[in-house]
Amino acid sequence: MPLQRSTTADKNIVDRRRPHRNSDVARAVRKTRDRLAQQAGNPDFDREMLKLHARAMMGGALFIPVLILVVMLAGVAAGVGSQILVWGGLALLFNTALILAAQRIDKTDAALVKPRAEKRNFLLAHLLAGLGWAHFAVLGCASCAVEQFHIVKAVTLLLAMAATAIMTASLSGALIATFALPVAAYAYGATWPLAPVEMMMLGLLVVALPFLSYVARHLNRSSVMLLSFRSEKDALIAELETAKAMSDEARHRAEEANLAKSRFLASMSHELRTPLNAILGFSEVMANEVLGPVGNKTYRDYAGDIHDSGQHLLNLINEILDLSRIEAGRYQLQEEPVILALLAEDSCHMMELRARNKDIRIVQEFEPTLPRLFADERAIRQILLNLLSNAIKFTPTGGEVRVRVGWTAGGGQYISVKDNGPGIPQDEIPVVLSVFGQGAIAIKSAEQGTGLGLPIVQGLVAMHGGEFELHSRLREGTEAIVIFPPSRVMEELPALPTKVAANAGW
Repeated sequence: MPLQRSTTADKNIVDRRRPHRNSDVARAVRKTRDRLAQQAGNPDFDREMLKLHARAMMGGALFIPVLILVVMLAGVAAGVGSQILVWGGLALLFNTALILAAQRIDKTDAALVKPRAEKRNFLLAHLLAGLGWAHFAVLGCASCAVEQFHIVKAVTLLLAMAATAIMTASLSGALIATFALPVAAYAYGATWPLAPVEMMMLGLLVVALPFLSYVARHLNRSSVMLLSFRSEKDALIAELETAKAMSDEARHRAEEANLAKSRFLASMSHELRTPLNAILGFSEVMANEVLGPVGNKTYRDYAGDIHDSGQHLLNLINEILDLSRIEAGRYQLQEEPVILALLAEDSCHMMELRARNKDIRIVQEFEPTLPRLFADERAIRQILLNLLSNAIKFTPTGGEVRVRVGWTAGGGQYISVKDNGPGIPQDEIPVVLSVFGQGAIAIKSAEQGTGLGLPIVQGLVAMHGGEFELHSRLREGTEAIVIFPPSRVMEELPALPTKVAANAGW
């Protein structure tokens, strides 16, 4: 059976009336997804898409100018004439204006971008760049060395169209604005009736424009999903950071409150015990009629009840103060070499009378020749007495409590107190290990405790660097095991040789 420890958050401030935050997170995510799913009319969405478009144009800023320069130089070499130089200059000028517009948007803060106006400016810049390509589409070459010049123009337009489709995926309508006019100009400038090759190239251009527009639209949707996922991630990170900050603040306040409580109780030892000792002393004098007969038997019984109640309250206060000193770190261990078996035997003798009153047998099983343990004798006695008291309390009449002391597999020492009582349900073990925690059997029992015995045992064992385990099964009993680490076991010194011992004595 695995080690059971308390998981009850009895030291944390938890407002259970507050709705769970997961529903708030889910609503925030859905709201963000719905907001970003809109492809128009959303200023935040449009600003981000314009920024993406500007970055894409900046990233591919060299392809179109290089293509224009290559075509222009090839045209000059082929003898197209000065008109190819005019076209190249205009095309470079228009493309430069488009790149400058993209650079301006890229450097502008997203919050300062005006979506409608900037989108309109971008489309106008693309339309202006399309005028340059339209000029190229109507160029003629009657005396050049290139026989199929119209095929070269179609291939060039297809390359420019494909590159623009990739770069303008974040701006809807940019591809149509750029190349609708050049395709129309190519068809207008062709010599009719068209040859089969010319017809095929025109058809290819006409089909390529909507096809590439379709591809650009899908890339646009990918950009939308990218923004959506990024926004959701940012919203979730912000929500988690807020929840973590609130949790840390609540935990910090709870720890401060718990520490203040522990320090207060630890410093109230004298103030609480002194009046209780007076109550106990005077009530005992009155109950025993030390100063003379009371005269009324009822008064004498009341004095006895006062003494018993005061003793119970003093025991409770002692346990609370011990636990508070442990939690506040003010419990000082007076460590010395002790024999664990002897302490267990003394504790069993102290609880023998109480066990006999319930006809319970205490069985002692101690391993012989155990070395001494470096520990606090008072703390070890308190651990043993608390465990024995619990075992006797919940063991039925005629039962048995078995106390064992011995070696652990790792070289440490252990104490085991096992009873054959009703046991503890598995789900109640964390409850009984918490402060003031009591199981259902303890609540129904006539001998109800304070629920501080096991927490005190856990605290004292932890101060010794040990481990505390609680094993239990319903109707089979409970076993409490205290394990002390090997570092606290004191090795016995080897015996001195006879000659050396005699010289030392001389």
